[in-house]
Amino acid sequence: MKQIEQHYRSGRMRVVDVPAPRPGPGAALVRSTVSLISAGTEKQIVELAKASLAGKAMARPDLVRQVIRKARTEGVMQTIQKVRSKLDTPIPLGYSLAGVVIEAGAASGVAVGDRVACAGAGFANHAEYNVVPKNLMARIPDGVSDEAASFATVGAIALQGVRIANPQLGERVVVMGLGLIGLLTVQLLKANGCRVLGYDPNPERAALAKLLGADEAVSAGLDAEALAFTAGHGADAVLLTASTPSNEPINQAAAISRMKGRVVVVGLVGMQLDREPFYKRELDLRLAMSTGPGRYDADYEQGGRDYPLPFVRWTEQRNLEAFLELVASGRVTPERLITHRFPIDDALAAYAILEGKLPSLAITLSYDAQGDAPRRMIEIPGRTAPDGDGIAFVGMGNYAKSVLLPAVKAAGGGERLSTVVTATGLSAVGSAEGLGFARAATDIGEMLADPATSTLFIATRHDSHARLAIAALEAGKHVFVEKPLAMSTEELDAVVAAARSAPGILAVGFNRRFAPMLVKAAAALAAVPGPKYMSYRINAGPIPRDSWVHGSEGGGRIVGEVCHFVDALSALCGADPVAWEVLSPPSVDDGIAATLKFADGSVGTILYAPAGNPALSKERIEAFGTGIAIVIDDFARLTIHQGGKTRTRKAAQDKGQRAIVAAFLDGRTSGTPPIALETLAAVTRATIGLVA
Repeated sequence: MKQIEQHYRSGRMRVVDVPAPRPGPGAALVRSTVSLISAGTEKQIVELAKASLAGKAMARPDLVRQVIRKARTEGVMQTIQKVRSKLDTPIPLGYSLAGVVIEAGAASGVAVGDRVACAGAGFANHAEYNVVPKNLMARIPDGVSDEAASFATVGAIALQGVRIANPQLGERVVVMGLGLIGLLTVQLLKANGCRVLGYDPNPERAALAKLLGADEAVSAGLDAEALAFTAGHGADAVLLTASTPSNEPINQAAAISRMKGRVVVVGLVGMQLDREPFYKRELDLRLAMSTGPGRYDADYEQGGRDYPLPFVRWTEQRNLEAFLELVASGRVTPERLITHRFPIDDALAAYAILEGKLPSLAITLSYDAQGDAPRRMIEIPGRTAPDGDGIAFVGMGNYAKSVLLPAVKAAGGGERLSTVVTATGLSAVGSAEGLGFARAATDIGEMLADPATSTLFIATRHDSHARLAIAALEAGKHVFVEKPLAMSTEELDAVVAAARSAPGILAVGFNRRFAPMLVKAAAALAAVPGPKYMSYRINAGPIPRDSWVHGSEGGGRIVGEVCHFVDALSALCGADPVAWEVLSPPSVDDGIAATLKFADGSVGTILYAPAGNPALSKERIEAFGTGIAIVIDDFARLTIHQGGKTRTRKAAQDKGQRAIVAAFLDGRTSGTPPIALETLAAVTRATIGLVA
């Protein structure tokens, strides 16, 4: 399918062929018919992408502050790596469209053939096909054209601004900024029974506002006009729908407001206030949150959890529906705002208008993919897929890009890269082109059916690991699963059963047992008799509560990360865990203190502390055996005390990631996995037991 992408680092824009996404439960695959380019919002996005790094930083100081906070908590190098990955990831454009449902997931709320308006950046993209969650879709009423319905998102933004202003019948309201959202706001206020004064420094916009129903509209002299328009009292409400970094609009809005009036910020304007007019008139300053309640709430937008109507009457979705009803009644006429129309193939010409001096307001893109079945795997031009022993990846996040894939290439697998599978076509193509894969896909099925692909690395979110591993093992592939292997004992039992009957080998990314310092420590401990006593302290640091790691996709930090440390202790003593006890229950931030017993009688403790300080090393292991004591500090320093001597080794930190990948790739020939299946099962079962 065709989709518009922009490279955030270089600013390059193109229409690219990508595989179509596949809907899951609570979502639908929508074939686009018309999508809307907003001359205001999207122009800002394009200009920001084309700016230098310094320009990006100046334009988004909020993101700079986030980077600084992340560097303090996660370290400078890790933060730089994440920022670079973000900059190198192609971004989709678009956030408002109309289309037809061609595949409906369970509980999606729609049916195949429904005409729907779709909202949301990252969901309602300028693309022939989009997967859209249920709460970001609204059925299009009969009689409303696809062009008009493609305005639903910007219409909902305007409508939410009006709701926040809470205008009363007959009130006099000023709309400052007569772009796309401002002009829709004028019509919505008129439909609400208000008298409306529009202002924009562009005389043509002011004239258009009059044609669309504004009682008055001016391009200069706003103060005097507002005074006359309100009979000297000042505006009951002023809605700022402008887009400018200047602080002048918000302060002018205060100047033209009546005592106890309302100033509502809908657009992106400067917010440094002159205190005196706000103070002396007791003005009510309000900010409208985009399309309405539910926006920026992942549970609502992606999880499909609606807010109960009696308590939240107007949600994001219900605003979409209300706007479409106003269009159906003829009270709002968005099609009159269209200045240019282009087919998706000419999208670059459409964006050129935004960057040029030719006046524009609303630009639409049309799509003609009715006879095309969505493809979910495509070939990358100029690449040849390996004819055997191909290596595929499903999931290509930061860890896969920065650790797993470089390890594969270091082990000689770089020439065997066959397919990369990700949730969206844009990320799949971007990863394939940039990282050396021959194919990009959004569905694992075609890749599993490829006889030339022998090996699969699974680096998706945790809740899909077991399911994908089972499918790949049953397809006869060798499988490397980034930890954890499973999130429940039922999942674990199913994976183990599949692995026992599969021809391929199964590996899990328990890399610390392959770290050179831990290998040396384990060998030294194995040379002395008796059980071992071990302690593993992890100064983990916090992860934001809204991170996916804490949600159903991640299962929490104990299942997702503590499995590493259980396995490391197992490797140190050379025995599987057989019993465990949580000494303090998992806290709200996933901290834990636990004791484990191993099959040889060894005992280990794990202290996992998310509430530490980054100035302290992250990981410290102490192990004791007959006549020996060993300390590993952050896998960069190994100290062995034995026979009256102390030996210390320092080296660059190496947690064994490359070694485990190399062992896995080598093990495919011999049929020997890097870690025995019984140990993988025992370690995973013990980790799950810590939170059971």
